[in-house]
Amino acid sequence: HEVMGRDSGYLTSWTAQCYRENILKKQVFPEGFNTSMRTRDVHAVWIPENPLDIEAEGARLKEIMDECGCVNVFMSEGSGVHEIVAEMERDGKEVPRDAFGHVTLAKINPGQYFATRLAGLVGAEKALVQKSGYYGRSAAANEYDQDLIGRCAEVGVKSAIDGVSGCMGEDEDKEGAPVRAIEFERIKGGKPFDTTQEWFKTLLVDIGQVKN
Repeated sequence: HEVMGRDSGYLTSWTAQCYRENILKKQVFPEGFNTSMRTRDVHAVWIPENPLDIEAEGARLKEIMDECGCVNVFMSEGSGVHEIVAEMERDGKEVPRDAFGHVTLAKINPGQYFATRLAGLVGAEKALVQKSGYYGRSAAANEYDQDLIGRCAEVGVKSAIDGVSGCMGEDEDKEGAPVRAIEFERIKGGKPFDTTQEWFKTLLVDIGQVKN
């Protein structure tokens, strides 16, 4: 499961967390489905903020493959890029980059690259890469989304009336993370995900990616 975006560490991790919570809630599965939680569980979360040792992960996931017959990986599109670039340069291949010097992710296709590598390491006969960006943009807003949209719209209208410019959203740098007009100069890409948060550390322990 590839989450689009070169800096989508948070989105990837939280998507995996929500997926696990959703699976744990399910009590009834369609007839003929393997109802084992282990089979449906997340087995790995790969994000740019954490180094990726594909050989070590392959050895760990091979045990899960032998047990469950499948491996479910949630990866950020930007994860493992340094490893891919290093391998391409080592092999004398040209690394595609855009006008800003960023590696062109669409051309090196990290999801397919690591799916192929991992399939060989775990002995998978086939690999499927699903890109959540397309699904996410087509999904209907849920109750949480609608509440956030409503609060942003309300603050946005008030800010416009008051002549205040900015991007409406929850300002996590302010106490209580209020919805406000966040100054444009504070908004930029490339913000790393804080991997020291307890929920994320617990997630990695629960799926067996790190030891407690």
